[in-house]
Amino acid sequence: QVQLVESGGDLVQPGGSLRLSCAASGSIFRLNTMRWDRQAPGKQRELVATITRGGSTNYADSVKGRFTISRDNAKNTMYLQMNSLKPEDTAVYYCNAQGVTFRTTDFNSWGRGTQVTVSS
Repeated sequence: QVQLVESGGDLVQPGGSLRLSCAASGSIFRLNTMRWDRQAPGKQRELVATITRGGSTNYADSVKGRFTISRDNAKNTMYLQMNSLKPEDTAVYYCNAQGVTFRTTDFNSWGRGTQVTVSS
């Protein structure tokens, strides 16, 4: 079983910055692609950014140039550096990881989310 725990969400003023973390634990043999999604009140969940094990990244147009996704494979941890935050970035941010367990089974796990609120 694989668990993901997000942290770093907070209340921040427009233009501010936050760094989210996602720590994976459990029976992990290898983490492959990881991603951040978010869901704002009354809206559908949307993809924010993805990162492969090798470090290739992809971003939603709405966050390009402001957010940076990264990971530390040795720590089984992923990050999301968010700069120049806007009120429309307010959402619950979820992390996702795909990979393989020590029992050689594939997994696709989600965290419970961390709240980011951008408001003056």
